[in-house]
Amino acid sequence: MVKKVSKTSRKGVAGAKASRYGEARSKAQSEAKGRKREDRVRAGHEDAHIVSSGRTCQVARECGGCTRIAEAYGQQLADKDAYVAELFAEEDFALAEIRPIRGMDDPFHYRNKVNSPFAPGKRGPNGGREILTGMYAAGSHRIVPTESCLLENEQAQQAIRAIKGIMKKHGVAPYDEDKGTGFMRHAVVRVGHESGEVLVTLVTNEGEFPSSKSFCRELVRRCPFITSIVQNVNTRQTNVILGEREQRLYGPGFILDTLCGLSFRISSRSFYQVNAVQTTVLYEQALAFADLGPGQVAIDAYCGTGTIGLVAAKRSGAQVIGVDSVESAIRDARENARHNGIDNARFATADASSFMRDLAAEGQRVDVVFMDPPRAGSTEEFLDALAQLAPARVVYVSCNPETQVRDLCYLAGKGYVVRVVQPVDMFPHTDHVETVVLLTRNTQ
Repeated sequence: MVKKVSKTSRKGVAGAKASRYGEARSKAQSEAKGRKREDRVRAGHEDAHIVSSGRTCQVARECGGCTRIAEAYGQQLADKDAYVAELFAEEDFALAEIRPIRGMDDPFHYRNKVNSPFAPGKRGPNGGREILTGMYAAGSHRIVPTESCLLENEQAQQAIRAIKGIMKKHGVAPYDEDKGTGFMRHAVVRVGHESGEVLVTLVTNEGEFPSSKSFCRELVRRCPFITSIVQNVNTRQTNVILGEREQRLYGPGFILDTLCGLSFRISSRSFYQVNAVQTTVLYEQALAFADLGPGQVAIDAYCGTGTIGLVAAKRSGAQVIGVDSVESAIRDARENARHNGIDNARFATADASSFMRDLAAEGQRVDVVFMDPPRAGSTEEFLDALAQLAPARVVYVSCNPETQVRDLCYLAGKGYVVRVVQPVDMFPHTDHVETVVLLTRNTQ
């Protein structure tokens, strides 16, 4: 079995995270705060990071989306620094440099993708029912009504409010999850951070959309920044937001956005990080750790739509091979490569573990492996295959430092040394921390 990170985590990584986070705040933060505060002052970011005072959210505790919104941002960063330092100290990564967390200068309205459900509310005096929209309460499907959010993109919020108003005007019924009736289930709004293009996906409970042309006309009139509208049909009684069928109602059916100098096509189904500012910070750090150059070879495992691999290929001139088990993601990756004129990257639909074992059996030399697994972390099979391929450097990006540390311990047993840990604050005002780690193979 993969080595666990501590006695606590042996009882279950997921269940232990909250208590470990609290312990880290009380046990390690005083020393870490002083050290990290000094680092940020030297970096010239101290004033920018103390920005949360005076901003509150009335439903923060109820919806759970911004539980730390009332705390000064500098305090949030110091606590996250302490958490990461304590977590990595437990396993005695003696050679690792743990750097101060990279925060945002403006940690508000950073979410460029907004999902909003619709549901029937209370009946009014005239017999009609109000339309509820907002966010689900933590751990439930009860909608917490809200007209604004300090984390979500403001244009996306404006589009949601406009959709709700047009639904009332046109008599479009919201979806009743318990009965399986009603028409409008969700609206998903995606905003291009650099391009400013806006895609609205209307998720409906039926394929037939009466008066769709007039609905879209009015939506664009109220929100002229919208560049494309798509109808997604989901008739299943499921928690999954999107269905399989889709049709374009207005515009091209997708948006384009720029990330790290490349242009990416984003549709309703495309995976694309919701915080573009911090994604750039994260990717730039990962590329610096990789230190790729012409003639070298890199694997982009769990590559998704190929963002980091394509940027690496364009910047370095190295040969990049992206692999992911999701066929639609690989199609998007290939399209993004063509769109950007990149011919030194190729993509394969395959299980990453088997793919890397096959490359090792063929004698393929690989210099760097990028890995960005889901929150559950990687698997023994993948880590064994990585060790068999034996890249000189591994760049491990994680949205869950708990499972990342577990995997790093396993790789340490395979001859890899953790060199640098760089935390990045992808989701300000929450407890989440993203970390990118550089490992090198011990050749002694």
